[in-house]
Amino acid sequence: MKKQIIEILQKQEELLWFDAFDGDTAWDLGCFMVRQAKEQGIRIAVCIRLNNGCRLFQYVPVGTGISNQSWMERKYETVKRMERSSLLSRYVLESKEQTLADHGTSEAECTLYGGGFPIRVRGVGVIGVLTVSALPHEEDHEFIVGCLEKYLKAENVPHLF
Repeated sequence: MKKQIIEILQKQEELLWFDAFDGDTAWDLGCFMVRQAKEQGIRIAVCIRLNNGCRLFQYVPVGTGISNQSWMERKYETVKRMERSSLLSRYVLESKEQTLADHGTSEAECTLYGGGFPIRVRGVGVIGVLTVSALPHEEDHEFIVGCLEKYLKAENVPHLF
């Protein structure tokens, strides 16, 4: 089962790339995600950051707050360090019987819960991180993937559920 989940998560990351990404793209994507959340009746915090830490977009609706920001910070650190989604990192490390400590970090800095996703640009690689927080962690991940799938008009993106 874990192998199938890893394959789905890897395929998502293979398909969800940007041709270019800048502050305007971050604003458009962030606003798109907020609209998606409102249409779905979801209250979810959203943050888009570059690898250097610069926040290009952040939304913290009523019903979310500092706890969600803390989760997003740790998800950001995980994705930035591992260059893969925080959920994929969870399953890869579990499959190898490894911990965050095996990668020189700790749960105080990083987390192996879904809701962090790499922003990849064709010809460049990972340039930033998209994080969300408020739903159960696998739903956080799927919210990101669903939004990116629609925003990028990607086809054949597999989902966990």
